[in-house]
Amino acid sequence: MLKLTEFDYPLPKELIAQYPLEKRQEAKLLVLDRKAQAIQHKIFQDIGGYFKKHDLLVLNDTKVLHCRLMGKKVTGGRVEILLTHRLDGERFSCLVQPSRTKVGERIIFADGEVSGVLCGRGQIRFKQTDADRIYEFGIVPLPPYIKREPEALDKVYYQTVYARHEGALASPTAGLHFTPESLQALKENGVNLAYVTLHVGLGTFRPVKCENILEHKMEAESFQVPQTTVEAIEQAKKDGGRIIAVGTTSLRTLETYAATGKKEGNTDLFIYPGYKFKLVDALLTNFHLPMTTLFMLVCAFGGKEFMHKAYQEAVENKYRFYSYGDAMLII
Repeated sequence: MLKLTEFDYPLPKELIAQYPLEKRQEAKLLVLDRKAQAIQHKIFQDIGGYFKKHDLLVLNDTKVLHCRLMGKKVTGGRVEILLTHRLDGERFSCLVQPSRTKVGERIIFADGEVSGVLCGRGQIRFKQTDADRIYEFGIVPLPPYIKREPEALDKVYYQTVYARHEGALASPTAGLHFTPESLQALKENGVNLAYVTLHVGLGTFRPVKCENILEHKMEAESFQVPQTTVEAIEQAKKDGGRIIAVGTTSLRTLETYAATGKKEGNTDLFIYPGYKFKLVDALLTNFHLPMTTLFMLVCAFGGKEFMHKAYQEAVENKYRFYSYGDAMLII
């Protein structure tokens, strides 16, 4: 049995990043060498020194939807809607605040330009013409640990520079540190790039409530591994390169493909210590919440004791944590 408390660690609240750095590549980078059990403190722009020719960097190109809508009831009361999934042409599953809002109530958005009706428990219906453009009226769904309202800068900084396929409710944040220039520099040095898509769902923030973590059930998320990426993986292996996952979402997608052979579908893969990695050789990631499936994943990849030591060192050196925080490379 693996206990939930084994994945706890102390974190001062002031280290939770509330804003992004103006220059993405100037984040701190903690480099962990599993074989040598060594820790180095670098800057993200130094990351190219840890990659070599024929390595394959795999990035998640999902794009964050502006799925948080601020509306009003007909009576004037404020309502917040988070669209979580489009069910059909007119209906979306959603989370509603305040939760006492009743089925059948009409919610007005954008000063009356569009409106929707709560049509069931956790569902809202729009006219199809409005449903097709509803995300135009939404705002960035910042994570709950960012204690401020979204601002104009979040439209840029809470999206990776290579985001292409809309569908995520949260950003694959390990990729936020890259700029077009840094990716081009890696390519010029012989590092290859490939993309997968995993649409990050609300499950990424869902707490683990079981004391025995093996009882926890992951929320399924949709993924796709293009044939070009499959071929790039095969070529990298043939050339002696490593498969480097950018983020836990890319890693879970690659490991799902390696385990099942499926190139698209849904994955609820839960990775925790004891998991045998089949494909990924190195991982770039941010720092994760205590007692979450994301921290369990990095403990599986880097070793639980080594990861606790690394996080303690990150705290002592005042690294910035979570979505807008600093980065970690595990090699």
